[in-house]
Amino acid sequence: MKKALITGITGQDGSYLAELLLAKGYEVHGVIRRASTFNTSRIDHLYRDPHVNGVKLFLHYGDLADSVQMVKLLYQLQPEEIYNLGAQSHVRVSFDIPEYTGDVVGLGATRILEAIREAGLGKKCRYYQASSSEMFGKVQQVPQTEDTPFWPRSPYGCAKMYAHWLTVNYREGYNLHASNGILFNHESPRRGETFVTRKITRAATRIKLGLQDALYMGNLDARRDWGYAKEYVEMMWVMLQQEKADDYVVATNETHTVREFIQETFARLNLDWEKYVKYDARYERPAEVDLLIGNPAKAKRQLGWEPKVKFKELVQIMVDADLDLAKREAQIAALPKP
Repeated sequence: MKKALITGITGQDGSYLAELLLAKGYEVHGVIRRASTFNTSRIDHLYRDPHVNGVKLFLHYGDLADSVQMVKLLYQLQPEEIYNLGAQSHVRVSFDIPEYTGDVVGLGATRILEAIREAGLGKKCRYYQASSSEMFGKVQQVPQTEDTPFWPRSPYGCAKMYAHWLTVNYREGYNLHASNGILFNHESPRRGETFVTRKITRAATRIKLGLQDALYMGNLDARRDWGYAKEYVEMMWVMLQQEKADDYVVATNETHTVREFIQETFARLNLDWEKYVKYDARYERPAEVDLLIGNPAKAKRQLGWEPKVKFKELVQIMVDADLDLAKREAQIAALPKP
């Protein structure tokens, strides 16, 4: 039985990856931060007593800002695979807390890679770094590939760029099996509600049921390459099964504006989006990324991968899931007050 360690296991990608690895027979360990409230809702359906039903999922308290705990954990677990998905992953918020973002996203990767060496796992352990299309920022080439120069436009993008090149450096300098997945925007019903796509589908379905009056947005002209998160995490696993570590763009090779996402969402609910969407300057970024579109040709050529779920189906999946959630919310709101 292979053993895998996932940072960021309670997030969208981490939960889907945990499901995938458990289905493949892995023993899965996840790192979670200590908080005053439980934040494991995305994996609660997986986290059961392994002695009762055989599900091999274990959670450990830790933080990407704590190198000592990371070294201790790797000594203890001796994992064959490590997936670094943990981050302060909200781009707009990274402008508000740039130092913390750099510490966790950038230096966090350093701490894991050094922990791999310190624990003597260099020859047995394979490492996946969650790189980001935000590294391309002010894009220098359309579409973007593995060879496109980076020009990040946010503290988050800068931190991801640092972690990306550090992963390359450790691969070349210490012969570690370390790969970067340059994932373009990937969404799902498990996306956090403060991220633009989920903010849209959540608000639209609540508006449909009379639970909300309006949706406040910033820039509607930004273009993104949106794919399905559940599908993208499969590529993380595939990368670590290769004999040679490498870097891959994971994308759909399609681009759509935020406005198009809004239009598609409201159309599925038979609503006129222009009646409900309002502008709020607070949601503008100090520096915007105007256009992202990734070319996954290398992934298709070398790994046999290409996306199945495209834009319209992705919106449909998210709207339908959030409509069910809004209906449950409406039912609770209609209950007699005590």
